Amino acid sequence: MTNKEIKALISLLDDPEIAPQIQDRIQTLGESIIPFLEESWEESLDPQQQQRLEDLIHNLQFEGLQQRLRVWRDSGGENLLEGMWLLNSYQYPDADLQALNRAIEQLRFEVWTLLRPDMHPADQIQALNHVLFRTHKFAANTQNFHSPANSMLHLVLETRRGNPLTLCVIYLLVAQRLNLPIFGVNLPNLFVLTYRPEDRTVPAFYINCYNRGLILSRTDIEHYVAQLNLSSNDIFFEPCSHLDIVRRALRNLVFSFEKMQEPAKAAEVSKLLTILTDESGEATDTELGSGEED
Repeated sequence: MTNKEIKALISLLDDPEIAPQIQDRIQTLGESIIPFLEESWEESLDPQQQQRLEDLIHNLQFEGLQQRLRVWRDSGGENLLEGMWLLNSYQYPDADLQALNRAIEQLRFEVWTLLRPDMHPADQIQALNHVLFRTHKFAANTQNFHSPANSMLHLVLETRRGNPLTLCVIYLLVAQRLNLPIFGVNLPNLFVLTYRPEDRTVPAFYINCYNRGLILSRTDIEHYVAQLNLSSNDIFFEPCSHLDIVRRALRNLVFSFEKMQEPAKAAEVSKLLTILTDESGEATDTELGSGEED
């Protein structure tokens, strides 16, 4: 359709008798029509018409997001930053992936300047902790723990406040770019990281980013699981996939919107979550025990 035809089509939304059919037609045109809808919103003085346009824009953006999430899933979900950006774009469609990339790259560079060849793993973690938790003062958002902002990577990078998962994601993204053997671990109600040295004589250990990079042993993790009255499970100690991490982030976001009394948003994010779960929509083993936001 030409620009003139698109604008003429949008103008027909003013007619209540044919508005539903016009909305259906616009929906088939995809996200490319959004700039025209935004222009019409700016020109309209009718609050009802503006609301119809806002709903159309949101529906188009949400449909596009679902398609991009399927592509990310089908590619294997290897790019963690992209997966978290897709989640980010639910609430902030204009979120810039390259801006996120630059922010992570800056943190990587700052840590890299502190690293030395053959550095002991504990000293590598000290360097990461120094940059993230002392220089940039990333910390737990305890005052607004249930805020959806805690799941939005660009806001966590700006405010330096997040939940256990997003703080771990930033730490993990930086560590990956430094080729450090650090991975996510799906603990119940708390997301942590694990350092898995290639040298098997050095034991693996765990990192709690919600407590400023505190190093934990396997025994510490075992005690934590026991306090929750749960049976020990390999999932609580072994690395998880990037797909697992984004699934967990989506569950956190659902939980946040439920706490904020926004059931419509919680339902939409649940739809995004089903894209990343198995066909039956049931939780996998790595998702069990995560009923609380973390």
